[in-house]
Amino acid sequence: MIWTCAFVLGCFAFSRSGFTETTSTPPPKLNVLFIAVDDLNVSLGCYGHSLVKSPNIDRLAKHGVRFDRAYCQYPLCNPSRSSLLSGFRPDTTKIYDNGIPVRKHFPDVVTLPQLFKNNGYYSARVGKIFHYGVPGQIGTSGLDDPPSWNEFVNPSGRDRDEQADVINFTPFIHNLGASLAWMSIGGTDEEETDGKVATETIRILREHKDQPFFMATGFYRPHVPDIATKKYFDLYSVKDIELPMGPMEHFANIPSLAMTVKPPNYGLDGDKLRLFKRAYFASISFVDAQVGRVLDELERLKLADHTVVVLFGDHGWLLGEHGQWQKMCLFEESVRVPLIILMPGAKGNGHPSPRTVELVDLYPTLADLCGLPAPATLEGKSLRPLLNQPKCAWTAPAYTQVVHAKKMGRSVRTERWRYTEWNGGKDGLELYDHDHDPHEWRNLANDSKYAGTVEEMKKLLNQNFHATNR
Repeated sequence: MIWTCAFVLGCFAFSRSGFTETTSTPPPKLNVLFIAVDDLNVSLGCYGHSLVKSPNIDRLAKHGVRFDRAYCQYPLCNPSRSSLLSGFRPDTTKIYDNGIPVRKHFPDVVTLPQLFKNNGYYSARVGKIFHYGVPGQIGTSGLDDPPSWNEFVNPSGRDRDEQADVINFTPFIHNLGASLAWMSIGGTDEEETDGKVATETIRILREHKDQPFFMATGFYRPHVPDIATKKYFDLYSVKDIELPMGPMEHFANIPSLAMTVKPPNYGLDGDKLRLFKRAYFASISFVDAQVGRVLDELERLKLADHTVVVLFGDHGWLLGEHGQWQKMCLFEESVRVPLIILMPGAKGNGHPSPRTVELVDLYPTLADLCGLPAPATLEGKSLRPLLNQPKCAWTAPAYTQVVHAKKMGRSVRTERWRYTEWNGGKDGLELYDHDHDPHEWRNLANDSKYAGTVEEMKKLLNQNFHATNR
C-alpha cells in the first residue's frame, strides 16, 4: 500500500477592486480517522519489538509521525479515555476509576468528537471509544456519550459468545477482564468482535465518503481475555517468548504502593506466563490485520490524501516487568503508549519524534489541524509543530497519576527522567534515569548524589498537579 501524503491548500485571490476571484476550488475539509486500541503497549514492530508482527500499524508509522515518548494521563481505561476525549486531566475530570461517565462532573463538556459534530462533521463510533467493561459490556454502549455521535455501533462476535471457554491462569482474581486469560478461537476474523469493528467502520466510510467525517474506531483487543483466531497464534512459538529478567535486589527499593501484583507474577510459573504472553502478541497481530483492512479501504475510497489518521493505545500494559502484569502502575511500561499521527502533507511524515507528549494533547492537536475552535480551557497542547519538525525544541513533560489503596501516586516524565511520588512522598519516592536505566531497575530517589535532580523534578511535578487540582 502506498500512502499519498499531499494536501493542497486552495485559496481565493482578490484583485485590488475586491471583486475578482480565481476559480480555484476550496480544498475539502480534513477528515479524521481516530483509531483506539484497547490495552495496547509498544510491543510493535515499528517500536523496535523484534518478535511481534504488526505490518499494518508499521506502515502507518512509516508514512506518519511515530511518537516514541507518548504517555497516558492515567493507566486505566475510563480515566485515560475520559481525559483525552474531554481534553482535561484526571484531576479536572475527577474520574479515577471505570465507573464514572465523562459528564458526571462537567455535564456541559464538549468532547473531542462532539466538537467535530458541532462543526458539521459526520461523527461516528464503532466499538470502544468511551469506556466499556471488557468483556462483560461488549455489545452494549457501556459508558458511551450519546451527544458525541451522529451514529454508533456496538459489535459483538464469537469471542464474546464463547468466552466461557477461555483458559484462565488467574481465576482467583474473580474478574475475567482483569485476569491472565486467553483463547485460540475458530472461525474467521470477520466473526470476531474486532473483525466486525473493521467491517462496520468500512461501511460507514463508504456511506459518508462524500462529506467530512470524524470516524472513531475502537478495537477491543489486546485487552484480556486475549482471544484471536488460530492463524495469529501460529505466528509465534512459545519457545521464542521471553520473560523480563531484572536484578532481584531492585525490588527492595520500590515503594510498596507502586506494586499491584503481589506476589510477583501472581506466583505463576514461567510456562504459563509465556503462554499468556504469546496470546497477547497474537491478539496484537489480529487487531493489526483489522487496522489494515480499514487503512486499505481509506485508500481505495481515495480519502487518504485528506484524512488525518491517529492510532493510539489508551495506556500501556506490563508483561512481567518488576513482576507486574496489566496496567494501573506508574512504571514506564504501564504509562507509555503507542501514538502515531499521519497528517497529509506534514513535513515530518516518515520520521519519529523523540519528544515527550501526552494523550491529552490529541484534542487540541486535531482541532488545530482541522481548523476548529477548540475550548480555551483544554489542558493539552497542539502537536502540530512536531508533525512538521519531529525533533524541534519541545520542553513539555508528561504527567501520569493513579490511585492505589485510596492514595494518589503522581509521576512526571521528561526525556531523561521519571520521578514519582506516592501519597505526596509520604509513602515513597522513585527516580529513574532513562539515559542509563531504561528498565527502571535503579531507584535513585534516596541517593544523595541525585538530591538536586529530585528537587528539580519535585518542582516540575508540583507545577502541573497544583495547577490542575481543582
